[in-house]
Amino acid sequence: MTELMPRVRHAVHEPAPDAWPTLARPRSNPVRRYGAATAIKLVAKDLPATIHLDSNRSYGLGGPAMRVHRTSAFLDRLGHDAGSGFGEAYLAGDWDPEPGTDLADLLVPFAERFSNEETRHLLPKWAQSLRWLVTKSQPGEQENDRAGARENISRHYDLSNAMFAEFLDPTLTYSAAYFGDTASADLSTASYDELTGAQLRKLDAILDAAGVRSGSRVLDVGCGWASLAIRAAQRGAWVTAITIASQQALLAQRRIAEAGVGDRVQVALRDYRDQIGEFDAVLSVEMIEAVGEKYWPVYFDAIERRLAPGGVGVVQAIVMPHERMLATRNTFTWVQKYIFPGGLIPSVKVIEDVTAQHTGLRAEVIRHLGADYARTLRIWRNRFIEHWPAIAELGFDDTFRRMWEFYLAYSEAGFRTGYLDDVQLLLTRR
Repeated sequence: MTELMPRVRHAVHEPAPDAWPTLARPRSNPVRRYGAATAIKLVAKDLPATIHLDSNRSYGLGGPAMRVHRTSAFLDRLGHDAGSGFGEAYLAGDWDPEPGTDLADLLVPFAERFSNEETRHLLPKWAQSLRWLVTKSQPGEQENDRAGARENISRHYDLSNAMFAEFLDPTLTYSAAYFGDTASADLSTASYDELTGAQLRKLDAILDAAGVRSGSRVLDVGCGWASLAIRAAQRGAWVTAITIASQQALLAQRRIAEAGVGDRVQVALRDYRDQIGEFDAVLSVEMIEAVGEKYWPVYFDAIERRLAPGGVGVVQAIVMPHERMLATRNTFTWVQKYIFPGGLIPSVKVIEDVTAQHTGLRAEVIRHLGADYARTLRIWRNRFIEHWPAIAELGFDDTFRRMWEFYLAYSEAGFRTGYLDDVQLLLTRR
C-alpha cells in the first residue's frame, strides 16, 4: 500500500470559533512571544528537521520540514502553554508539514530528543527551569473517580462508533496489533490488509498467556468493542466484559450476538471498582492509561481481588520511561486536553512498584509491542485520511480531522523512537 502523504493545502486552515473555543488565539504577550522564539532557536540548533518560521527565518539542520503560516499566532500559542501550544497551533492551521513531508516523519526528530537517555529534553537545563511559567496543571474536573472516569471515557470512546469503524479493522480492536517477526520495519509498506490478522494474533497472544481455554472464567476490564471477549468465548470461555462507555457497550453487545457467542459473554456497563466475583483470568488491554496515577493501586488491587486461586492477569499497557513519567505526571498535555482527558501513561517501573507495594501480585513483562504499535498507527492514519469523506459526513469538521491526524502521527512518532512502548504484562500472585 502506498503511503498517504499529507495533502497540499492551498488555503490556511481556520477553525470555527464557536465549535473550537479552546483554539482562540491567546492574548499576545511580547515577553512570552520572545521566550517562545528563543526556545525554537534552542530546540532547532541541533535538530535534524527544519522549521520555517517565515520567509526570512528558518532553523534546524535540514530534513523533514514544517512551514509556519502565522508566525505571531504560533509563537503566542507556544508562549502561552508549553504543553499544548504546538499541537493547538497545528489544529488552528498556524503550521503544516511542507508538501511531501509526512507529519509523523516531521515529529520523529522532536520525539527522539525525549527518547535519548542523554537529553530527555528539548531544551537545555537552564531553559527547563523556566518551563513552570508556561506549563499548565491537570484540571480538577478530570479526576478519575467513578463519575469523572465515566465522563472522561465517554468523551473519547463514545465519540461515534461509526467514526471508529471507518479506520479500525473489522474486529474493531483499538490497541496495538502484533505483526510478529514477518512485518517489515518500513512503514511505507504498512497495509490495511494485514491489520486484522495482526490484531487476532495479539488477542490470541493475550489469551494464551492467561491460559484461557474451554470453561475458563474470564473478566475483560475495559472491553472496548468486545473483540477480546468474542475471541475468548470462541475458545469456549465464559466471559464478563465491562466498560463505562455507554455507546461502546451497546455496539459490543450487538457484535457479540452477531458472532454467535451471546450465551457465553455478558457485557456490563460497570466501573472496574464495582465488579464482583472470581475469575480464572483477568484481562485488561490499554485501559490503565485512563485510570490516573491516584487510582493505579486501586486498579491493580481490583484485578487481584477478582482472581480465583491460581488465576492470572494479563495487562497490555502503553508505557514511557520512568524519568519522563515523573517529569510530566503533574502537567496538562495536549493529549489530555484533546484526546484522553484524565489520562496518564505509566512506566514499567511504576507498575512493578505499585503491584509490589499495594498488592500480592508480581508483574512480569512478557512482550514488547512498541514497533508493532507504530505500524498499527500508520495503518490507522492512512485509513483515517483515506476515509475522511465518510467521517466528515458523520458531522466532524476539518479541525477534528487535523486533531486526529496529529494525534495518530504524534503517537506513531513516540513509538518509532522508543519514547513510548507497549508491553504485555503477566500478573501472578507472589
